[in-house]
Amino acid sequence: MKNNALLLAGACIFSLGIAPAAPAQQEIVFAVGANVGSVQGDTAQEFTRLANEKLGGRAKITFYHSGQLGKDKELMQKLKIGSVHLSMPSSVMANVAPEFGVFDMPFIIRDREHLARVEDKVFWKHIAPKAEEKGYQVLAIWENGVRQITNNTRPITTPADLAGIKLRVPGNKWRAVMFAEWGANPTKMSFGEVFTALETRVIDGQENPLANIDAAKLNEVQSYLSMTSHVYSPSYLVTSVKTWKELPRRVRRVLQKTAREMELWARAEGERKDNLLRGKLQAAGMKVNDADQDAFIRASAPVYAKFAEEVPTGRDLIDAVQGL
Repeated sequence: MKNNALLLAGACIFSLGIAPAAPAQQEIVFAVGANVGSVQGDTAQEFTRLANEKLGGRAKITFYHSGQLGKDKELMQKLKIGSVHLSMPSSVMANVAPEFGVFDMPFIIRDREHLARVEDKVFWKHIAPKAEEKGYQVLAIWENGVRQITNNTRPITTPADLAGIKLRVPGNKWRAVMFAEWGANPTKMSFGEVFTALETRVIDGQENPLANIDAAKLNEVQSYLSMTSHVYSPSYLVTSVKTWKELPRRVRRVLQKTAREMELWARAEGERKDNLLRGKLQAAGMKVNDADQDAFIRASAPVYAKFAEEVPTGRDLIDAVQGL
């Protein structure tokens, strides 16, 4: 009798021209702190476009850039509670798992081809699983970029030139250790606060890839651009382990495949912007100089020693990366 009633109710619905509601489209919230115009922001935007095409309506990624849903630290917390489903951290990953700090060792990554070898031989086996142990699933290793120093005091040619300069660094232990060793006064600060802090002279300078410097218009509040290339920063497409397990298998396949395909795109875009932006920033009024990298390398040995001492697998990671 009950089944007959249900069939009758269904027949009545169709006779009235009312179709059953379609299942709601699953929304995947992708939030980043980076501005569009930076390599990170542009990579995230292009990934969203490509993945949405491939998802074909099974789910839809909604993209929020420029810290609209929070800064990197806050976004990592939102990944855990599930209010954000994808994000794109960079240096902050060393706070999740200390092994990620190997990428903050000065000059350890020589170029983009070297990073590709490190990804293949070291990253997926020895570093990414450490994030998973803390509840984060890494889907790809993308690009933040090659970092340079800007400031309003003087050109930076050797570490001695950093003496007394209050320099913004991301909320990452190893970047602070590095600049303190070189003689600067490192100040941890969210990137979203940097422009105002520079404009009001709360800090003297900062360090970032050229694309980030340009996208944030830091040339408007900084006089000197010193090409140190002291760190090549990856960024990572990250979700939570819990969110990843809850996504349908077909959706996971699209996200994973597209994320890995974007790795080459991100590196090519990073190289393109590096080649373009030095001249653009100089034309905008910044005084550009090349630093003495050998002097910075000689001053970096204590940073490596500290990482090897404090991170249980630190020495092995350094050796593995340098060996490639």
